[in-house]
This record gives sequence, structure tokens and C-alpha cells, in this order.
Amino acid sequence: MAKRIFDILFAIVCIALLGWLIMVCWILASIDTKSNGLFIQKRIGKFGKPFNIFKLKSMKAVNGIKTISWFGNFIRKTKIDELPQLLNVLIGNMSVVGPRPDIPGYYDKLQGTERKILELKPGLTSLATLKYANEETLLAQQDNPLHYNDTILFPDKVKLNLHYYHTHTFYGDLKIIWKTAMSLLRIN
Repeated sequence: MAKRIFDILFAIVCIALLGWLIMVCWILASIDTKSNGLFIQKRIGKFGKPFNIFKLKSMKAVNGIKTISWFGNFIRKTKIDELPQLLNVLIGNMSVVGPRPDIPGYYDKLQGTERKILELKPGLTSLATLKYANEETLLAQQDNPLHYNDTILFPDKVKLNLHYYHTHTFYGDLKIIWKTAMSLLRIN
């Protein structure tokens, strides 16, 4: 219950402080993509239940091919595209700290003790988020990004998320939030 209260207060404060930025970037993403700048996608949540995650659009179609625009690259690099997930935290299908929610076909397919991860609410940030802050760059350097993700990155994220499951505390969550904030400040 304390974690949920913290999540709500954190989301309200962040939305109060950053709501203007979310709105401006939503408008710019709408102009950039020539569509609604809000991106909604199915992700796997607590207990393996799918939910809709909110993000700002960073890709636009050019001659039928989706590409990341200049603005999209900026909001991805700065993680501004993730700010609408504060609404997911308010709704209650995400937490501030917890395993990042993935698309169907990953966490929902875990077996054995690895399924313990599904007992946690997905989060805005996590130990794996901190370790793989440059995940897109890392994947872009691979000959077969999907294979690298499935055999290297995802299994390591599972290990990190299981470690979090067994050791998480309120103080530990605050440390993860602090490290995330410091990481984001270094990007700019």
C-alpha cells in the first residue's frame, strides 16, 4: 500500500511539473508524424495481464516505411517519449520502479521461478533500465538485433528483475529513481 501511495504522489508531482512539456511534445509529435502524437501499445503487466501503455510517437511513415524522425530521436534519447506513462502509474497498471513492461511474447512466456517477475507491477524504471539505457544503440550495432535481444539482453533483464523481486525495498526504489534521474541529466 505504501508503494501505491508513493506512486500516486510521484505521478501527480511529476505531471504537475512536467505536464506542460508533455503537452508541447505531444503537439510537436502530432505535427511531426502528421497523426495523433500519442502512441498506445499493448504491453504485459502484473500477473501477465496485457494493458495499454502510453508513449509519445517517435516514428513517422515515409513512403510507407516507418522511420524515426529527428524529433522522435530527440524524445527517445531524452526519454521524454516515456513521460505519458505517468498516466499509467496514476491508473495503477504501472509503478514508478519495477520491471519495464515488454511486448507480448517475452515476460508472458517465462517459466518456473522466472514467472515471479509477473508478480511485480511493471515500472517506469528499473535496474535493467539503468544497465541498458543505451539499448537501442546496442541493438543497432548487432548483425541480428532480435537474436541478440532474445539470447543476451532479455535473459540478463530477467536476472536483474528477479534480483529486484527478491531484494526490493522502499529505500532501494529511491536509489533507483535517483540513479535514473542522474542518468537522464547526463544525456542532455
